[in-house]
Amino acid sequence: MTEQVTRPPAEELTGAQSLVRALEQAGVEVIFGIPGGAILPAYDPLFDSTIRHVLVRHEQGAGHAAQGYAMATGRVGVCMATSGPGATNLVTAIADAYMDSVPIVAVTGQVSSNLIGTDGFQEADIRGITMPITKHSYLVTDPAEIPRVIAEAFHIAGTGRPGPVLVDIAKDALQATTPYAWPHELALPGYRPTTKPHGKQVREAARLIAASERPVLYVGGGVIKANASAELAELAELTGIPVVTTLMARGAFPDSHELHLGMPGMHGTVAAVTALQRSDLLISLGARFDDRVTGKLSTFATGAKIIHADIDPAEISKNRTADVPIVGDCREVISDLVTVLHKQADDDGVVLDFEPWRTQVLGIKNRFPVGYDKPEEGLAPQTVIERLNALVGSEAIYVAGVGQHQMWATHYVDYERPRQWLNSGGAGTMGYAVPAAMGAKVGDPDRTVWAIDGDGCFQMTNQELATCAIEGIGIKVAVINNSSLGMVRQWQTLLYDQRYSNTDLNTGPTSIGALRIPDFVKLAEAYGCVGLRCDDEADLDATIEKAMAINDRPVVIDFVVERDAMVWPMIHGGASNDDIQIARDLAPDWDDEEGIS
Repeated sequence: MTEQVTRPPAEELTGAQSLVRALEQAGVEVIFGIPGGAILPAYDPLFDSTIRHVLVRHEQGAGHAAQGYAMATGRVGVCMATSGPGATNLVTAIADAYMDSVPIVAVTGQVSSNLIGTDGFQEADIRGITMPITKHSYLVTDPAEIPRVIAEAFHIAGTGRPGPVLVDIAKDALQATTPYAWPHELALPGYRPTTKPHGKQVREAARLIAASERPVLYVGGGVIKANASAELAELAELTGIPVVTTLMARGAFPDSHELHLGMPGMHGTVAAVTALQRSDLLISLGARFDDRVTGKLSTFATGAKIIHADIDPAEISKNRTADVPIVGDCREVISDLVTVLHKQADDDGVVLDFEPWRTQVLGIKNRFPVGYDKPEEGLAPQTVIERLNALVGSEAIYVAGVGQHQMWATHYVDYERPRQWLNSGGAGTMGYAVPAAMGAKVGDPDRTVWAIDGDGCFQMTNQELATCAIEGIGIKVAVINNSSLGMVRQWQTLLYDQRYSNTDLNTGPTSIGALRIPDFVKLAEAYGCVGLRCDDEADLDATIEKAMAINDRPVVIDFVVERDAMVWPMIHGGASNDDIQIARDLAPDWDDEEGIS
């Protein structure tokens, strides 16, 4: 006779209580958000929860903070907003997370189910709006579904290729009562990410490596997402193959390692661009052959065969046809490849010798380091970042906005470990730095976190300094202030005959003399932060050291820099990587023996 197990009746909770309980069971430690009418029922039980809620000043800030938290910790970040404009203000951050494969769950309130489709007050079809920019999205009208949906959302966001998931919950579902039941198994029949690579493909990759003469490890952000940096280092040192790391992969392989050639692409190093263009085999790991790396696709690495490993099968051969496609988690792929290469050497006596190629590309690296000319007057922005790097070091987290300062930050800071560098790569979102730095500091409070921002980017989301000051989130912000939308100004210099249309941030029809509007030092102080200014290289170290000594509140340094500094190297949009420029009006020809003449 089978013994019957009597289960206690499920606890009756409101949908709002169910939501908070589910978030707790999902392991959520912090939520970045703002309450409002449709989501307000959830904020009542959140008041008594163990989950920390950080009250941001704008929903976009909540989304970027969730991204910063996720990128710094590797865990799923969470943001919350109300219906209508609250939800739509999250859209930019959700799109950003989608482009850069950042795992976040966005919880939004929705009007009551009887009002959906009636254009009710603060109604917006946020599920429909975000469908193209999320891994998955839910509209919940039944309170009983809330625990299951939350469990699924976190699983989807954090597994496979990470990304954002939206959970939109109708207000009446939050208010209704329902038995609470956390799912012990997830039924997602259409969602089965492939993590283990196919052995035959890995063996074929090893064969191509052995047959090549000029291979390059082309490393993307997927290596960091897979926590595969140690495996990557083992592969590079075993084979002696040079490594390039994309903008999203900075820190995946140490800058100090001899084999590292730097970042490829539009503003990449000469060595990285040359190596890709002249390679006969690209081993792409967690990268997607995006246009910023390839330039004109038809001219990109035309003599190279392609091994393309990615956890997302949709990326394989999307832009460049792969000779050996490998679907799988980068950590698993690299580990298996190392095993096969060892076996190839032990059983078949295969010896990998890329010394001539390595000597060639390392010679280019030494001949064409990233550099700049200091101005006759004023403070060079590159010098600011070089001194930050020297005085702050690689144990800190650096978060950049988008533009010239982003490119200088990726070149003039030494990245030695994964999750040291956070930025908006695919979407290129101005205003990312301050809230993302806030999220990173919450996620990793024992590390120093510097936001390196431009004066244009900074003015988009600096209201989150108020959040940081009130919440005790001690980020440090370096504003690279050239009074311009610097990258656009650079394009206007090079492509539009120096016609600076609407890129000067301090002049206009009603400009007031030579005043800086706003005064960033006063602005910082108004937000409860410490404000500092530096416009002289002689004061640079002392100013940075003063900021480093302040840890009880956020610090903002207004670095007033010369406005005509350029980001070099540069490849014009849509041009071939063969047309790389390393200084103004200089477009060297390729040389098959050395790479650059």
